[in-house]
Amino acid sequence: MPETTTWTEKYRPVYFMDIKGQESAVEKIRDSLQKSEKGKKAIILHGPPGTGKTALAYVVANETKSEIFELNASDLRNKRKLQEILRPATEQKPLTKKRKIILIDEVDGISTDRGGITELLKLTESSSHLMIMTANDIWDKKFSELRKMTELISLKEIDYKAIKDLMIQILRKEKKFIENDVLTNITLKAHGDMRAAINDLQMATSLPDPSQILIDERNKELDIFSILRMIFKGKPTNAHLKIFNSINKPLDEIMLWIEENLPAEYSGEELVKAYELLGKVDIFKRRIYRQQYWRFLVYENAFLSYGIASSKTSGKTGFTNYKRPTRILKMWLNNRRTEKKKSIAKKYAQYAHIGVKRALKEFPTIERVFLKPGVQKELKLTQDEIEYLNKNN
Repeated sequence: MPETTTWTEKYRPVYFMDIKGQESAVEKIRDSLQKSEKGKKAIILHGPPGTGKTALAYVVANETKSEIFELNASDLRNKRKLQEILRPATEQKPLTKKRKIILIDEVDGISTDRGGITELLKLTESSSHLMIMTANDIWDKKFSELRKMTELISLKEIDYKAIKDLMIQILRKEKKFIENDVLTNITLKAHGDMRAAINDLQMATSLPDPSQILIDERNKELDIFSILRMIFKGKPTNAHLKIFNSINKPLDEIMLWIEENLPAEYSGEELVKAYELLGKVDIFKRRIYRQQYWRFLVYENAFLSYGIASSKTSGKTGFTNYKRPTRILKMWLNNRRTEKKKSIAKKYAQYAHIGVKRALKEFPTIERVFLKPGVQKELKLTQDEIEYLNKNN
């Protein structure tokens, strides 16, 4: 009879010792579990798909002898759903064991549109049970408050050797054999995705000739930190020319990230050369906007990726803590201030029966009037709007 159980389920790790290629994450989660008993209530496991985030959550449940209650963020997209499904889970006692873990898979899928994140923060704070959340990308600004109140544990793409070693162990247990070059091909094309590699391995062993398996390259979306590491620390290759296809960010914003973090990686002549290339990127960007000649994007892309990578002679090794561009932060803060000013002007315009444009034009003249508590109450100004006025006067 054909086997119905997938090997990813059959060989899912049970204990910490079974986790392969994530030793650093395992060590951090051990430390975090000790902290959780002193008041820390949530952990976020984040990293690329197939690196074992959900599997690690179940291992934690086994190691701590806890009952696990799993939810997917697709079921918790807004405040109402969180209140209906997640709130009872955070309040109810475990049914079969002394402890309980609430697992929220793919938490980065929760929407901010209808108060989803705000409600999640409240439930995380009030939960009487440990919460473990998984995410591919937790660095969106909408998760800033969630990051502050949780323990962040990063899972990396699993090393090629660790994937291959595990696949050999599985083949031995299944009493099957695959040629080494086929095994190597499966491992390389998985690009650090253990789950994908095991699925491909199972498919290959079901074929009369395993070497005939067709495996597509995994075109996984990367985060900005992975992109920076590849440019600053990797050797320049033709693959760099397509690197920005794997990230959901505009080229102008990527340029700001590279500009901000260049001094942390390069120095001396390397830094000068890299800045010269950034200057050329800026020149081509202006030509594109002025002449609408979009073919120049090829040069902008090449200078920013391959060019920056090739401007180093050695480069720094080890971990570098990349910073968010200060220019983006300044623009964001300015936009926030402008939004508050507009919202106050809009309330004043409705009260005075004038247009919003006129209210904005008159704003510098009448701004001090808004400092009076009676006026603030009459216009129903929010606390944020009042703080904005106090800071500006």
